[in-house]
Amino acid sequence: MARVKRGVITHARHKKILDLAKGYRGRAKNNYRIAIEKVEKGLRYAYRDRRNKKRSFRALWIQRINAGTRALGLTYSQFINGMKLAGIELDRKVVSDLAITQPAAFKGLVEAAKAALEQKAAAE
Repeated sequence: MARVKRGVITHARHKKILDLAKGYRGRAKNNYRIAIEKVEKGLRYAYRDRRNKKRSFRALWIQRINAGTRALGLTYSQFINGMKLAGIELDRKVVSDLAITQPAAFKGLVEAAKAALEQKAAAE
């Protein structure tokens, strides 16, 4: 039986890892053994941070909404409660974008939330 040389397969496997390691510093970009460790670590970070990104953006939107509502005399939690009472169903991303790009529309949302809060307080 003929001998099987596996250089092609090994080369392809090494090339795949080294292509993923492009842009790394030092031997991490051209030494296969080190590149494997760095690429696997990078993929673990990427997996983790795809989830963390969602948390970070939500926190950013909340900060922007809070800043906008405080300028108009409400806190973030009061504003969100008022929006729920008023039946306004907008997500935080859209509300945050309104606060930045269209202050007049955002002010209208805050006024609607205030009115709903006052109506609830009067009913109690």
